[in-house]
Amino acid sequence: MPLSERFREHKDLPRMMDILQRAEAALLWLVYHFFRALPLDLASRFGGWLARTVGPLLPPSRRAKRGLELALPGRDHARIIRDMWENLGRMAGEYPHSLEFVRDLTRMELAGAETVLAMRAAGQPMLFFSGHIGNWELTYPLMARLDIHGAGVFRAPNNPHLAWLFDRAAYPHIGMIPKGAAGARKSIEVLKEGKSLAMFVDQKMNDGIEAPFFGHPAMTAPALAGLALKFGYPVVPFRIVRLDGARFRVEFKEPLRFEKTGDRNADLLAAMTKVNQVLEGWISEYPAQWLWLHRRWPKELYR
Repeated sequence: MPLSERFREHKDLPRMMDILQRAEAALLWLVYHFFRALPLDLASRFGGWLARTVGPLLPPSRRAKRGLELALPGRDHARIIRDMWENLGRMAGEYPHSLEFVRDLTRMELAGAETVLAMRAAGQPMLFFSGHIGNWELTYPLMARLDIHGAGVFRAPNNPHLAWLFDRAAYPHIGMIPKGAAGARKSIEVLKEGKSLAMFVDQKMNDGIEAPFFGHPAMTAPALAGLALKFGYPVVPFRIVRLDGARFRVEFKEPLRFEKTGDRNADLLAAMTKVNQVLEGWISEYPAQWLWLHRRWPKELYR
């Protein structure tokens, strides 16, 4: 191929990427509004059935199987993968109905919230952490219901045309902070203002620290531990567990406190090891409600 044509192809690449991203956004817009037009329970049920039927046939299910072999050998992996896909499909159906979980208090029962409510009433900022368990997207409706002012940290989509999916205008006291250097600075600002922060700490971070997770080394984001050690705020573990259909139980555990010994690296490792142990317990109890599609451990363990 002549050099001029190669250059022209390269020059057209951004335009082609933009077209593909717009098409992706249009498809998701249709899916979103399809589920939004359905009653919540029907949307959840249909999304779960569709994902359970199609998901196990998709290539990412092989990654999920390998993750289960590493973390939970001896379990019924095929059933867990089917149930995991059903949970994800239900999440997709429930996502456009998030405000209903604020209006209808029976959809999210609370367990262990007394300590959190007492700290909120006293004006105590908190660092909440969870994993991609159950329906983690209900974290924002949960914070709104409990009148907790602050922000949640999330991974911004690669597609800029999907920004509307993450619009949280309905929750004026809750911000969204994208991961990254700018997000880290914003997180510090939120905590300095005396507000709370929610984080999901169960995914791989290549430039994080190596901490054990289900007996294997796993690159782990240390931001939660760093912020807790810096500010001294209580660290509250919570999870949103699916009970039946579109009904959940929110479980708050007793706050963790991390020790400062003067050795920052050792303190970060000790803190995140403790956090990973909490996550391990949750995932072992409800394996089908965790996001096994993510490659949590080093690539060589998946080969």
